[in-house]
Amino acid sequence: MPSRDWLNRNVAGMTLTSLLSDACYEMIISVLPGFLAAVGISPAALGWIEGAADALSSFLKLWAGWYSDRIGRRKLIVVIGYFFTGTGMSLFTLAAGWPMILLGRMVSWFGKGIRGSLRDAMLSESVPAEFRGRAFGLHRAGDTLGAIIGPLIGIALLHWLPAPTHDYPFRVIFLVSLIPGLGAPFAFALLVRDTGRSTLHTRLWTTVRELPQPFRRFLFGAGIFGLGDFSPTLLVMAAAVDLTPGHGKVGAASIAATLYLLRNAVEAVTAYPIGVLSDRARRTWLLAAGYAIAAGVSGAAAVMFSAGSSSLLLWVAVFAAAGVFAACKETLESAIPAAMITEQTRGTAYGALGFVNGFGDLAASALTGMIWTAVSPTAAFGFAGVVMLIGAVLMLRVS
Repeated sequence: MPSRDWLNRNVAGMTLTSLLSDACYEMIISVLPGFLAAVGISPAALGWIEGAADALSSFLKLWAGWYSDRIGRRKLIVVIGYFFTGTGMSLFTLAAGWPMILLGRMVSWFGKGIRGSLRDAMLSESVPAEFRGRAFGLHRAGDTLGAIIGPLIGIALLHWLPAPTHDYPFRVIFLVSLIPGLGAPFAFALLVRDTGRSTLHTRLWTTVRELPQPFRRFLFGAGIFGLGDFSPTLLVMAAAVDLTPGHGKVGAASIAATLYLLRNAVEAVTAYPIGVLSDRARRTWLLAAGYAIAAGVSGAAAVMFSAGSSSLLLWVAVFAAAGVFAACKETLESAIPAAMITEQTRGTAYGALGFVNGFGDLAASALTGMIWTAVSPTAAFGFAGVVMLIGAVLMLRVS
């Protein structure tokens, strides 16, 4: 039987924090495509907004990770980050067009940028090396449980709230999201202890250049994959658009939000088993399998648009597969770096991974949205699927 030392206060505290933070975020994301359609924002605008927010987050992850290595402390920065993440998207309440959506996303993702890599570094430092997979798997399961609770609340409010205007229920939901959003930083502050370490004395780019070669290969594979890894919001929008002829705009938006909930439920159920399996198997191969599943999800969406299919059953299968992929990616990309780098530069390494992923998110979300708008959704999802498959092949070559 494995030791229970890995299931400690820090792991539990970070899991609860992520649950609350994701409940806030996913409550908004589950209804956001419907709100954007109500106020007339195009897929191309959504792609640029998602990409720009992810890019800001990624750039900050690199700096924040290095800075935490330099000062030897991480907790306060993480708490501040969770505060911004939990409050930024409430600005959507005031949105009449894309500028306020962009501002809310940027504020929220500023917080995500300064806390994401630091939290992962703290989690990797809080457990024995042989149990990192299950620790990250449990954390991801808790994170995704919040991603189930949030959409459930959002969908319920969407149905129960009065609708004196077509956008009123959405604006109320954005305000309600503040409750778990503010709970997250308080939970982290009260429950998590900082993980002490020696300080780093090299400059940012010097530290990055000195990261080990195996880790750089891992970054390259993850980066190529990321160029096709568009935001799941676009997949939700794709389902909503495809199902609108048969169910109407409001009905299709509700179904798409429910499908996103299914994706999150599958991710929550599979994240911990994947983490346990990764403690016994080669993590990069498991991650490559997850990347291949993502390519299949994108390819299936392209085929459905090409065939003119509006099959709800097929969309259920696509979103379920997307949940398995998300569990693989989020669990394993977090667990793999710690084994490749020294503790002294762990924050920088996780920040570098966040930087690479964010650059890919910017390109993937923007390109997918633009190709969708300028050419067709078939071309957009087909392109993304091919790029993600290349990333899967490259990850197989990482030792």
